[in-house]
Amino acid sequence: MILKTKFRSALTALTALSVLAGAAPRAAAQQGVAIIRDAETEQLLREYVTPIFRAAGINTNAAKIILVGDRTFNAFVANGQKIFINTGALMEAKTPNEIIGVLAHESGHIAGGHLVRLHQELARAQIMAIAGMLVGAGAVAAQMQTSRGGGRQTQVGMDQTGMMGVLLGPQELVRRSLLSYQRSEEQAADRAAVKYLNATRQSAKGMLTTFERFANDALFKTSSIDPYVLSHPLPAERISALDQAARQSPFFDVKDSAALQARHDMMRAKLFGFMGDQAEIARRYPVSDNSLPARYAHAISNYRFGRLGEALQAIDGLIASQPRNPYFQELKGQVLMESGRAQAALPYLRKAVGMAPGATPIAVLLGHALVGAGGPSNDKEAIRVLGKATQRDPDSSEGFQYLAMAYDNIGDRPRSQLASAQALFVTGKYVEARTQAKRAQDQFKQGSPGWLKADDILNYRPPKLD
Repeated sequence: MILKTKFRSALTALTALSVLAGAAPRAAAQQGVAIIRDAETEQLLREYVTPIFRAAGINTNAAKIILVGDRTFNAFVANGQKIFINTGALMEAKTPNEIIGVLAHESGHIAGGHLVRLHQELARAQIMAIAGMLVGAGAVAAQMQTSRGGGRQTQVGMDQTGMMGVLLGPQELVRRSLLSYQRSEEQAADRAAVKYLNATRQSAKGMLTTFERFANDALFKTSSIDPYVLSHPLPAERISALDQAARQSPFFDVKDSAALQARHDMMRAKLFGFMGDQAEIARRYPVSDNSLPARYAHAISNYRFGRLGEALQAIDGLIASQPRNPYFQELKGQVLMESGRAQAALPYLRKAVGMAPGATPIAVLLGHALVGAGGPSNDKEAIRVLGKATQRDPDSSEGFQYLAMAYDNIGDRPRSQLASAQALFVTGKYVEARTQAKRAQDQFKQGSPGWLKADDILNYRPPKLD
């Protein structure tokens, strides 16, 4: 299931470190991030990154990979140990190794504590900028005082442009210093990535391919740009350093396993099916292509573009080819539920949850279908399913939303309001979350689990952005 939601993340343009200098972190900061939840993609990425995290000494339970619904090829680190990766990167990367290289680079930022140090550099830069402006203002004031000798106006030695230069010059020096710092951290992350890939006996060739793609895209853009105003190393310099390090590795020619490549191809087909337009899907997966990825993409495309009968027939074919594939069962359930047949969707979604018990998005979809099907027994099952899902993944806003509905259906208003508060809290709507939490807390016994959860929301204060 591809599920989108808005996520307000505590990012700023300068507190996100990305693979590619570009607009993705800025857009994330200014508009919120369109988060994609998909169990199949999330599971595959976890398998890609777990060996890298271990090599980097990163706690695999604390770090998270978050999918961003953006077609550009990029990834970035923000908010401590969160790696945001655009769906565009997954759709364009032809091999697992390319994405593993990107994840290794971002892991280098996490392991190196680059975001923490970037915050420190920002604080230092602010102090330097203020001090510089004060010195500049003093110089301007002294110049103006000198120009007014004897109470009459005389020739001014510094015009308006010159005064502005004195005032703004220190800020430009600070900006360049900060960008130089960022470039050094990007180079350090590249070196760390190669180290982690070697430690896990994987090739850095995919990483090299990725940065060569960036270099080709940026060749025209950076040909006349001052290298000192870039936040990333120049493409040619980056490729040269990475190429040398990658080719020295004894694992340079190691390839991804056929099984891993097959799963990667299925992930890409799914993303294109859900996010591509009809022309793009037809071009990438022509009707003559009878491969499993092509059939997957067309089944999804048929559903998206209103060909329900063809979609269900194609999904049945997929299930027949791989009866134990939880994601085919999930897709059948999703199509049925979203077509107004929630009750018919339940057997497929229950199978999917049984085959992939740790997959939060599938459990949330089952909970949604149970609430949609209605009835006391379905609502009680939804509460059990969604209660476990939100406990396992407390960032699932949709899980809390459907949990609130299920509680409301059985007349449990306090827990319904608490779940609503938790859903709002996860999406960053803190004022509304506190309103719901207060209503819920007033109905719980003081000190009870529900009262304490509501109290946590009431006493939370979001961190200030830099």
